[in-house]
Amino acid sequence: MSDILSKLHQVLEQRKNASPDSSYVAKLCSKAPDAILKKIGEEATELIMATKDGNQEQIIYEMADLWFHTLVLLSSENLKPEQVLAELDRRFGVSGIDEKASRTT
Repeated sequence: MSDILSKLHQVLEQRKNASPDSSYVAKLCSKAPDAILKKIGEEATELIMATKDGNQEQIIYEMADLWFHTLVLLSSENLKPEQVLAELDRRFGVSGIDEKASRTT
């Protein structure tokens, strides 16, 4: 499942330093983090609206947009999707209540 994340990350890494005139990713990264955070907020709102409408096709479309923009954020911060996947793996099998408690103590 993470193969597409790795492929996309490689493309984002290539494009983030390109000319902002030639690449949407470069344009966002040239205005990081504000432009990227704004897009994440917009996409999250659109996902919420699609979910409230019960439109499954639109939910998938908006989730893809949200994930894409969060991957742009990771790349702009010189982080990798694998680091997030490792954190999710670390949390797997741990109660959400216990995991949260471990962060607040």
